[in-house]
Amino acid sequence: MSGFRKFILRGNLVDLAVAVVVGSLFSSLVKQFVASFITPLLGTIGATPNFDHLSFTIRRHAFAYGAFLTEAFSFVIAAIVMYFAIVLPFSRMIHLFDGNQAATEKDCPACTMRIPVLAKRCPECTTVLDSEHSWDHGTTAEEER
Repeated sequence: MSGFRKFILRGNLVDLAVAVVVGSLFSSLVKQFVASFITPLLGTIGATPNFDHLSFTIRRHAFAYGAFLTEAFSFVIAAIVMYFAIVLPFSRMIHLFDGNQAATEKDCPACTMRIPVLAKRCPECTTVLDSEHSWDHGTTAEEER
């Protein structure tokens, strides 16, 4: 029983559960936004997309593919709205914030390991920096001895 308790109370599982709930709530929010604003807007331009009446029958079994087409169309509209109203503006905002931050790390040209900008020596290959923080490619700790 203690193993089950550890499994249930693990941080990752709780984070995942919260993400699923928030994702579900966000999904219903986007769906309602599309149903309340985007679909009527499309209705003013043309007809409201509703293919629910489309179906065919085979041996007395009805296949209502129109309902599927309506949901697929709604999904595409919701995906377009999500991309242009949420994903694109947030990615631009994050790019602006990242661009304003000063670099804290750089690549060592000798071994390509990420090291702090103010480092005087690479911890991996021991390449030495000179006083202006530029790389001295030929000097290593073994050569200095």
